[in-house]
Amino acid sequence: MTDYRIASIPGDGIGVDVQIEAQKVLDAAAKRFGFGLEWTEFDWSCERYAKTGTMMPEDGIEQLSGFDSILLGAVGFPGVPDHVSLWGLLIPVRRAFQQYVNLRPVRLLPGTTSVLAGRSADELEMVIVRENSEGEYSTLGGRHNSGQPGEFALQEAVFTRVGVERIIRYAFEVARTRSGRVTSATKSNGIIHTMPFWDEIFGEVAAEYPDVKSELTHIDALAARMVQQPDRLDVVVGSNLFGDILSDLAAAVTGGLGMAPSGNLNPERAYPSMFEAVHGSAPDIAGQGIANPVAQVLAATMMLEHLGETDAAAAVNAAVEKVLSEGVALTPDLGGKATTAQLGTAIAEAI
Repeated sequence: MTDYRIASIPGDGIGVDVQIEAQKVLDAAAKRFGFGLEWTEFDWSCERYAKTGTMMPEDGIEQLSGFDSILLGAVGFPGVPDHVSLWGLLIPVRRAFQQYVNLRPVRLLPGTTSVLAGRSADELEMVIVRENSEGEYSTLGGRHNSGQPGEFALQEAVFTRVGVERIIRYAFEVARTRSGRVTSATKSNGIIHTMPFWDEIFGEVAAEYPDVKSELTHIDALAARMVQQPDRLDVVVGSNLFGDILSDLAAAVTGGLGMAPSGNLNPERAYPSMFEAVHGSAPDIAGQGIANPVAQVLAATMMLEHLGETDAAAAVNAAVEKVLSEGVALTPDLGGKATTAQLGTAIAEAI
């Protein structure tokens, strides 16, 4: 029997609530399909920051390096600035473990509705491939002349040939397993250096994939298309910032952030990958037992797929669809009255 060592970081707010259910579901899948999951929980969070001044200990990366995978709840809480929580935990892990692919599949699940009227499930299904290690999310820059009339802030974006080429190539490989269509998000008409660089590399990679249809689309037009003609999109690849924004928009039109998972992947598997729901920590409903755990369960499913347990992942996906279709154990955001635990238990029992 294969045993996997999983680092569990529940984080803050509803991250704690949904993490419990995701682990419950995965344990049920492991029991059915004959593999083991060894969970180790870490209290790295904004609560820890309030007590110690750090989101995680100095040797946090070293502690995580021995695990097969990481399942993250959600991070963020009032009183701790978002840039502190993000750069204190999530981004350091992504970069230390070269998780340069942020993969965000979105689809309209059974029993849920879209804000877009008249759209069917087959029209609302796509994958966002986001560059996850460089781009606009850089520490280069600074604030100058603080408090003076001439105060200014300078933020530098970093686009390397290696970084751009590998994320675009990954998107084309994903497209080959799907419809064979890739759309690249750009803004080369306004951003004069980095975006033309991105476009050039996209064209070079596209030439190597004559079997895949490809197009460049400006980010503003692409956002409009995602709402007006989502059926024209399948695999969308974008820089760190563009991919971040588009994936939230895609989730919003396919049932909401409560249904959207994501994976921070090191495709070479030299380091552990990390999986998380797209939604935040929602402190306003934390601990009330009403948070929707589906996104975290689906993130855990992505983790199973990455570990090679594809049958177990398929079973979890089927269980989620079954429970949502039946409509009995739905949380308030889905129009039901079930608790977080009741929905999680229903999915686990369906496995």
